[in-house]
Amino acid sequence: MDSDVIMEREQWLERLVEHRARAQRWTLPTLERRARQVVHPVEDFLFNYYPLKLGKLEQWHPGIGVVLRGAREDFPQWLTKHYCYEDGRLWVDPQQLEEKELFRLRWTLNLLENTRSQAGNFGCFGMHEWAMIYRTDEARHAKVTGLRMSQEEIAEFVESRPIRCSHYDAFRFFTPPARPMNQLQPSLEGRQVQEQPGCIHANMDLYKWCFKSLPWIDGELLLDCFSLAMELRSLDMRASPYDLAQYGYEPVRIETVEGRRGYEAEQRELALRAEPLRGRLIDFLRKVLVSREAIG
Repeated sequence: MDSDVIMEREQWLERLVEHRARAQRWTLPTLERRARQVVHPVEDFLFNYYPLKLGKLEQWHPGIGVVLRGAREDFPQWLTKHYCYEDGRLWVDPQQLEEKELFRLRWTLNLLENTRSQAGNFGCFGMHEWAMIYRTDEARHAKVTGLRMSQEEIAEFVESRPIRCSHYDAFRFFTPPARPMNQLQPSLEGRQVQEQPGCIHANMDLYKWCFKSLPWIDGELLLDCFSLAMELRSLDMRASPYDLAQYGYEPVRIETVEGRRGYEAEQRELALRAEPLRGRLIDFLRKVLVSREAIG
């Protein structure tokens, strides 16, 4: 622990409170909607598709390499697994990691490093949401909102454009007629080499890899990735064929040349912002694994 950062009680309690307040910008409106049984097609995605409980998002962690000094028996009860407590000091201890946890962290680190090393593809234009409702009467969000185009117009546009989706978790929701139209055929087994840093889903997934890496990362990175994921989700749905006017979203009309240019500009800007977040997550995971001598 000699090289660890020491954080006094007043400091880390302030971080804890600030983190909760920041997270509640999203969690409180979500709780309010749930109480009224109201669904939001954009914002609810990050709480439904990504299975992190609202309370967990509100919990701050210091991350590896930080010692909380001044901790007493009243320190937050969620600081339990993987934490050590001694003489008023609290820290996460990589020596407590089980082998299955080390495997998951190594796998995540490899995925992130491989993704970072790839060239970004900025020519997909968000066609995945269109392919998910191609030639079907079962639109995924039909119970929440309608479409801004007819099914025939959607089909004509899908058939007029190349589809190049590299993300398995997006591709697996393509309708059966749309799957052969994708120039790539991403698989769960191949995602280590198929994901690339221009993909809005790969960048949205930084939030997933963060909460799956708790408590080894700090709460600031978790919320930074969540905040970016919310913006990525907004672009994802604004470029879709769904009509989101009632929720205050203007469409990115990728069925037009101007719309595709606008989509690409936003996609590139968000990918640039994802780069340092991916780098921070990689640094945290490397520090954990080096501490356990699990990697060189």
